[in-house]
Amino acid sequence: MDVLVYDFETFYDRDYSLSKLTTEEYLRDERYETIGVSVKKNNEPGEWFTGDEADIKLWLHRFDWEHSIGVAHHAQFDASILNWKFGIKPKKIACTLSMARAIDGPDAGNSLAKLAERHGLGVKGNDVISALGMRRHMFQRGHMQDYGRYCVNDGDLCFGLFAKFAPLLPASELNLIDLTIRMFSEPVLELDHGILAEHLAAVQLKKEKLLSRLVGLDRSVLMSNPQLAELLQLLGVDPPKKISRTTGKIAWAFGKTDPGFKDLLDHDDWRVQAVVAARIGVKSTLEETRTIRLMDVATRGALPVPLRYYAAHTGRWGGDGKLNLQNLPRSAAIKKAIKAPKGTKYIDVDSSQIEARTLAWLAGQYSLVQIFEKNNEEIAAGVPKKEMQFDPYRVMASDIYYIAPDQIDDDQRFMGKTTLLGCGYGMGAAKFQMQLKAMGRDLDLEECKRIVNIYRRTYSQIPRLWKQGDKVLQALIDGQTTTYGKVGAVNIDLLGIRLPNGLYIRYDGLRNEPHSNGDARYIYDRVRGKSKVPTDLWGGTVTENVCQALARIIVGEQMLAIRKRYRPVLTVHDAAGIIAPTAEAVQARAFAEGCMRIRPKWAEGLPLNCESKMGASYGG
Repeated sequence: MDVLVYDFETFYDRDYSLSKLTTEEYLRDERYETIGVSVKKNNEPGEWFTGDEADIKLWLHRFDWEHSIGVAHHAQFDASILNWKFGIKPKKIACTLSMARAIDGPDAGNSLAKLAERHGLGVKGNDVISALGMRRHMFQRGHMQDYGRYCVNDGDLCFGLFAKFAPLLPASELNLIDLTIRMFSEPVLELDHGILAEHLAAVQLKKEKLLSRLVGLDRSVLMSNPQLAELLQLLGVDPPKKISRTTGKIAWAFGKTDPGFKDLLDHDDWRVQAVVAARIGVKSTLEETRTIRLMDVATRGALPVPLRYYAAHTGRWGGDGKLNLQNLPRSAAIKKAIKAPKGTKYIDVDSSQIEARTLAWLAGQYSLVQIFEKNNEEIAAGVPKKEMQFDPYRVMASDIYYIAPDQIDDDQRFMGKTTLLGCGYGMGAAKFQMQLKAMGRDLDLEECKRIVNIYRRTYSQIPRLWKQGDKVLQALIDGQTTTYGKVGAVNIDLLGIRLPNGLYIRYDGLRNEPHSNGDARYIYDRVRGKSKVPTDLWGGTVTENVCQALARIIVGEQMLAIRKRYRPVLTVHDAAGIIAPTAEAVQARAFAEGCMRIRPKWAEGLPLNCESKMGASYGG
């Protein structure tokens, strides 16, 4: 296929820009205007064209998009213009910004200017600054020519990045970039304004009651850093920290501009949102603002799903567009407002306990792997949940309470579930106690220690994997190679932890530093906004990162398998949302479930399974 690199230049001013609006808001605003566009075919010189929308459309249709790879740096923006304004959909969509996140790291600084400098491709101009507030008819000839050269240069830089990055990414990852961009640039999901309005009213009433109670009763707690940290810990949150500019020591990051603290407005626990909102004086929680934003989108058209490919160093997708659809509340209100288009059904397929299954497999904990396999057989045979002898949560509860699995009640099963899903990455008794308390369960510390120890004794290969993780960190510091977990799953080399898809988990600035108590600890630099935050790391964290990365690779490959017949329109963590014609929805659901049980070639013996639901909306 030919490569067509394209770049649009559009009108913007101080109040109307991508720094003030989301991509969806900007492109659907009545102020939008295309100034011009450049297209570079393969290694040929780029071409610039400016004109009214009809002229630009005619010019763009000179190119064979239907048989080409369309490449842009921020393709969520440019591919949407190409489709929404000019009715063009390339055969494949590539995005050098997305590619850079996977190769250079999501926090490396992946603007076109920084990437061009980092990779020695040239210098990005700044002519766009002089275009502030300029409508197309306001440009003088010389100014427009300069603007065109600037745009063509951007295309050259983008082509250079694509040529450098494409050989480094497997075809599956390039296909996932294409899939992710199309979720936004080719929207199909509809929004029910009425459901959203009802939900907003309920959210605001609940928030006002909760905030008034928090502010009235706990103001001293909210204004005291130590007490606020303790409160957040009780709610199951690890309070964010930073290096104090005054003392140079680690301090609580509770300022209104601290990214980690502001992120808690995006927490899925209402109480956490309200506590943070009260502390920083924000009048509305994320739940309100997100609902209002969705209501606004509903007035403009279908929902472009804003997701960031490779938003984390584990490869997971991240929320975008100030909506964060990766972190919707468990209540079904917003989900019910996200609807499949007329004549179709929404099918949600969720990979069952994929991290716990991957962890058992990676650690060589074959007793737990066998439980998952036996449970898969029970599910396939239609055994009712309460009668399952190999329900992993009941089996865990059986070990905790010394009761046969078929005698475990719902509360005990809940404890088994919390233990199995929560203790796999080295959580200690104190944190386990806080997690339970946040869930409304109050256990004394000694009982929590007993349960944690039972997990570690029962599945002893998993703590051994944490110790291997410590050896991995030391090997990376020493510039050595080592082994980790299941042979063939991941490799440790001089660049980092090499995943089965050829990409890496890296820990920038990894080093040993003594803890205040004299113990050695591992530290790496985590980028938060424009700052680098020293972050503790140990073998349990490595295990968590690797399991999440492997789970993400598996789900990504499964989505691509589903895509051969049905279109994925959303992905949330370990789940894929697809749409299918109503007449064949049952068959589509069965096909999607089958795809979600496919294990990659590198994951022989990994006992995968899935659950699904189907309905008129994401909420069923």
